[in-house]
Amino acid sequence: MKSYDKIIALFVLAFAVITGAANIFLHMNNTNNTGLFKVEVNRVVQELENGNEVALDNYQTIAGVSDDQNDRLFNSEDIYVIREVNGRLYRIEYKEDIQSSGILFHANIILVLIFLTTFGILLYIRQAIIKPFHKISEIPYMLAKGNLNLPLKETKSRYFGKFIWGLDMLREELERSRQQEFERAKREKTAMLSISHDIKTPLAAIKLYAKAIADNLYSDEEKQRASAENISIKADEIERYVRELTSKLNSDFMVFHTEPEEVYLSSVLDRIKAYYSEKLRSLGTDLVIENYTNCLLFCDPERIEEVLQNIMENAIKYGDGKTIRIDISEEEDCILITVSNSGCTLPSTELSHIFDSFWRGSNVGNQGGNGLGLYICRRLMNEMNGDIFAQIRNDTMRVTVVCHKFS
Repeated sequence: MKSYDKIIALFVLAFAVITGAANIFLHMNNTNNTGLFKVEVNRVVQELENGNEVALDNYQTIAGVSDDQNDRLFNSEDIYVIREVNGRLYRIEYKEDIQSSGILFHANIILVLIFLTTFGILLYIRQAIIKPFHKISEIPYMLAKGNLNLPLKETKSRYFGKFIWGLDMLREELERSRQQEFERAKREKTAMLSISHDIKTPLAAIKLYAKAIADNLYSDEEKQRASAENISIKADEIERYVRELTSKLNSDFMVFHTEPEEVYLSSVLDRIKAYYSEKLRSLGTDLVIENYTNCLLFCDPERIEEVLQNIMENAIKYGDGKTIRIDISEEEDCILITVSNSGCTLPSTELSHIFDSFWRGSNVGNQGGNGLGLYICRRLMNEMNGDIFAQIRNDTMRVTVVCHKFS
């Protein structure tokens, strides 16, 4: 804010200097070019020499002509020159060049208007853009620090209203995610404590039976068999607890919110095309979108775009970089959007796992990732009552998104 105020102050100072310099230049230029009265004085002298009467209407600067018979020859306050013509003295009054002074006046008016317009624009930018932006510049820092409880103030600014609204949505989402993480951590800790407590009883029994067998406390073969069976039963009990714990830890750990609405298929594909055209062109990859019939989909436009972006990113990562195709087909009341990439190296035996969380195929090589992209796609499509599946045909990976049409 202070830096911008300095810019305004520098502008005012610079404009004042420029205006002063322009006035000096125009004044000097006008002074050098205000010789019209001299020319007209000479014309008057010629007229007098020729004995003609001087018509003041024919002159722009000549205000009057009088001879030495007039008492006002030398005592007038007007601007004049004295010329001797045919032995008589003539006083020729003249006035300054009105045109020259008018140019200077109008030039100053124009400069003032330019200054006021520019200064007004700078003030408007300060109040409508710089000042609101200065107020919200600390918001990302606050969010990064975890200050998520304070809601953001609404603003009617046409420049930052939607931006602040988006930041507030981000804050709410971060706060909700953090609360869900706390709840999940609490549930996991409770489950761990409960199951660890439950395991202690069968584990103590196993240790007791094992010690008895080791100390030959059961000389009878029947008792030894019974002890072994009890150890097996307790081991099965522990195994059951472990399965239960594993099941809890592998349960869905991400919560998604979708808001399905009617959206044109073309608007979704146009955004994907706009987002990836330049990127794929720089990679030397052809993007082909087959012809399709536009229709209304019933889905969350932002979420369906997120799904397609995840699929596109996988196609870029794990394809051969030659071609990525998007095909659209129809089945009953559904639209099928298929993203295909050539050069698939994923073994067909692993295809059934690609939508599992944290799973990564044997073809990942040194590509980064966490194995959640397609898992998120499946969860989002399920939330929108859609589907997603994958096929491998002739070394081509085909991932198809199934979305309901709006009816």
